[in-house]
Amino acid sequence: MNPPPISDPRYNPNTVPPMSSSPMQGDGTGGVIPFKNPSALASYYIGLFSLLPILSYVMGPAAIVLGIKGLKYAKTHPIVKGQVHAWVGIVCGGLWTLVYYGFTFMMILSLLMR
Repeated sequence: MNPPPISDPRYNPNTVPPMSSSPMQGDGTGGVIPFKNPSALASYYIGLFSLLPILSYVMGPAAIVLGIKGLKYAKTHPIVKGQVHAWVGIVCGGLWTLVYYGFTFMMILSLLMR
C-alpha cells in the first residue's frame, strides 16, 4: 500500500494537530492548584487568612460559604479538582469563626457580669 501524497495537508507527517481548547480539560499543574474551581481556591486562601483577628469575623463565614460552593461545583464537574482546598477553607474558616466569635461572646458576657 502506497503512502498518501504529501500535498494533502490531512496526511502530512510534519503537520502538528490543532490543540483542543476544551473547557473541561485538565490543567498544567496536575490538579495541585484548582484553577478551574475558583470558589474552592478562594475558600482556601480566605480560610487561611481568617486567622487574623479582626478580619476573621467576615472572612471565616465567607470561607465556609465559598468552600460549600466549591464542593458542589466539584461534585457536578468531576474533572475539576478542589475538594481538598474547599475542605481546608471550611475547616479553617469554621475553626477561627468559632474561636473569635466565642472570644467576643465571652468578653461581652464578662462585661455584663460585672
